Amino acid sequence: MSTNVTATIEIAATPERVWAVLTDLASYTQWNPVFCGASGQLAVGNRITLTTTQPANGRTMNVKVKVLAVEPATELRWISRVLGISTSKRSFLLSRDGGGTELRQTGTYEGLFTRFPPKTINRIETSFEAINQAVKEQAEALQRAASD
Repeated sequence: MSTNVTATIEIAATPERVWAVLTDLASYTQWNPVFCGASGQLAVGNRITLTTTQPANGRTMNVKVKVLAVEPATELRWISRVLGISTSKRSFLLSRDGGGTELRQTGTYEGLFTRFPPKTINRIETSFEAINQAVKEQAEALQRAASD
């Protein structure tokens, strides 16, 4: 059993600028609407810690994810497992689109308790769209600053 969620956005910035935003974990606290903290080294095989707030109760939760892919200006992908009963994979794919970038964020959820009701899928989609929009704003600001 698996559930897939995807959100795509067009960004008026180069893939390199989008990549700079995505991979600057220390800055997540300043702009990321879902991950209010992130730490660790983005290298294949490494574990990073993401801090998020649970929407249901407002409690902060730390999630350790294993980095699966770090392809500069192309792909960032990680995986997390919960007690061996479910797996969550997240990827950020960047592709050049004219003078800008298409960012496609995908989440794949497999295992027990991953057949989500529509309300949960909607909440996940909304969080993906919020992250994409925040990445867009940050990357376009970097692009403008580089052009000045």
